[in-house]
Amino acid sequence: MKKIILILLSSFILIACKNFKKENNLISVNYPKTKTVDSVDTYFDIIVNDPYRWLEDDRSKETEAWVIEQNNATFGYLDQIPYRNELKKRLTEIWNYEKVGAPFKEGDYTYFYKNDGLQNQYVIYRHKTGESPDKATVFLDPNTFKEDGTVSLGGISFSKNGKILAYSISEGGSDWRKILIMDAESKKIIEDTLVNIKFSGMSWYKNEGFYYSSYDKPKGSELSAKTDQHKVYYHKLGTSQNDDEVIYGATESEKHRYIYGTVTQDDRYLIISPRISTTGNKLFIKDLTKPESKLVTILDHTDSDTYIIENQGSKLYLVTNLNAPNKKIVTVDASNPTPEHWEDFIPETEHVLVPSKGGGYFFAEYMVDAVSKVLQYDYNGNLIREVKLPGIGSAGGFSTKKIEETELYYSFTNYKTPGNIYKYDIKKGTSELYRKPAIDFNSEDYVSDQVFYNSKDGTKIPMIITYKKELKLNGKNPTILYGYGGFNISLTPSFSITNAVWMEQGGILAVPNLRGGGEYGKAWHDAGIKMKKQNVFDDFIAAAEYLIDKKYTSSDYLALRGGSNGGLLVGATMTQRPDLAKVALPAVGVLDMLRYHTFTAGAGWAYDYGTAEDSKDMFEYLKGYSPLHNVKSGVEYPATLITTGDHDDRVVPAHSFKFAAELQSKQSGNNPTLIRIETDAGHGAGTPVSKTIEQYADVFGFTLYNMGFKVLPSKLDEKIKG
Repeated sequence: MKKIILILLSSFILIACKNFKKENNLISVNYPKTKTVDSVDTYFDIIVNDPYRWLEDDRSKETEAWVIEQNNATFGYLDQIPYRNELKKRLTEIWNYEKVGAPFKEGDYTYFYKNDGLQNQYVIYRHKTGESPDKATVFLDPNTFKEDGTVSLGGISFSKNGKILAYSISEGGSDWRKILIMDAESKKIIEDTLVNIKFSGMSWYKNEGFYYSSYDKPKGSELSAKTDQHKVYYHKLGTSQNDDEVIYGATESEKHRYIYGTVTQDDRYLIISPRISTTGNKLFIKDLTKPESKLVTILDHTDSDTYIIENQGSKLYLVTNLNAPNKKIVTVDASNPTPEHWEDFIPETEHVLVPSKGGGYFFAEYMVDAVSKVLQYDYNGNLIREVKLPGIGSAGGFSTKKIEETELYYSFTNYKTPGNIYKYDIKKGTSELYRKPAIDFNSEDYVSDQVFYNSKDGTKIPMIITYKKELKLNGKNPTILYGYGGFNISLTPSFSITNAVWMEQGGILAVPNLRGGGEYGKAWHDAGIKMKKQNVFDDFIAAAEYLIDKKYTSSDYLALRGGSNGGLLVGATMTQRPDLAKVALPAVGVLDMLRYHTFTAGAGWAYDYGTAEDSKDMFEYLKGYSPLHNVKSGVEYPATLITTGDHDDRVVPAHSFKFAAELQSKQSGNNPTLIRIETDAGHGAGTPVSKTIEQYADVFGFTLYNMGFKVLPSKLDEKIKG
């Protein structure tokens, strides 16, 4: 073992100068020695070494031993952070409040999700519709699936009459699911469990059966082997899964990586939506009232994201960004559904449309600089009103299953306001507070400001900065810059318990809306993909420079954080600008850009990234920013805590393993380079509360300690902080 003494900056209060003074604090870390192998790949006659290829084998004893050794080193370090337990205690305290989701109706019952406080998984409750919620009883408790909470509830889907429930479960955080079928009245399982299901919904046809999606089980490791042929199946109640019919996706000549089958609420149509990548889909429709009917083509290309949101008889309402980058709703008759017959229903505007429907109306939510604005339309396309929202933030959930409903529930939140639930009178257009969480956090003590800054090429980027009102712009505030920037995903304001604890410590949370996301429509997304991906990193770097220039923070007090595609963002930024921040926190990151598409469903990300096989130019571009391939010897990188899960089969942990090994072998200077590998955990969804609390205590403790804090910032005298 190579023993390295790490000199970590810590701070103490020097009353005489009323300022921080940093002094050395020693922690000894024994980094495991990671062996190298002579593995190479050749791209367009260019040889690329991959010395840690052996870590891709998640089934090997060698990899297992490496994980144990790395965790021993990491937790040996984290155990010595003096306020780690204080952070865990505060996270536990603030987490311990009742959380209740919006109610929804199925059959004769009204259901809702609830967590008493520290339960690892949310519990589903129900009561007879019309009765008081106080009479609700437990319907389904995922905490009973496994004692440690590592078996979680995925999706749920009720039959049309609400009498049968199909629900999926995930074991150890894996994307592979099982589906169980329950009699909703007796709560008894009524069929054999369906297995080997991945990236699937469950859409019922009448009360007879449901459509679901999956891949053939790969020949290699189910956690890392490539899966690239999705199929839609139909499961008829009372039959074996072995007899389930393949509805779409059986031909090898036409591969689609994601295919979904959904049934309209009136049971008239089956809609098939095949995708080659995460962006763009074909669209087909089948008339289920005619047993011998064939699939009718609506779109035979993947140049748009288009889906059917509603139908009234044969009249279809489609949401599309075809020739409308910010999306619009069009109508068409199912007898002639191709684009030349489409008619605008809610036209495209300058803002991105995210629509829903409920109680006989459409609710057009627009993102105005990533903040919600909601308009209500009738089924004739008439604007009824703008929904008055409780404030500036994110609203969602304007939907009901039945058209005759007279009320619905929606949530509202922002970075400093926990999610409140409001009851909305659909006819009157009035809202009333339905549930407000009793959390030990005073939102009034914080401010959330939206600013705009210029990126490297002059593009204006919005960013929301949230912090305590009394914060002083002295360049010494611990700051987390969090970003994503990909896959058309929009970062809209939302509350997080973990962020609340960070801000309680005097920390700043800054979230920019980078290109590659969906905040400004398809054009914004496309400005951050393939050979424009550097725009995303430039946007993130410019955000950091803005925070430093305006003295919110400085490089010594700045941490870069992101997960998945955001982990790539952090990895690329820290290797391009190792001087920019003190701490880097890449979580479950896509870090090997030359091989990402060879694992599980990674090939489906090619719309955003391109692949190393596409062309020599694309290969060179990817290699030019791939975090794994741009770690250089003799460079001092930020203090880095990489986090991943051993059951992550979306972004396989080999990305993080190889990146950690590369950093540890080449890091110059004294900043620690650690990897924290959660066991029985995946990409994040369904992670037990207990594990989440422990992880964030470690992440925040590592961050503050490497910024030089000997005690928690909240414990420092306010005069000294100023």
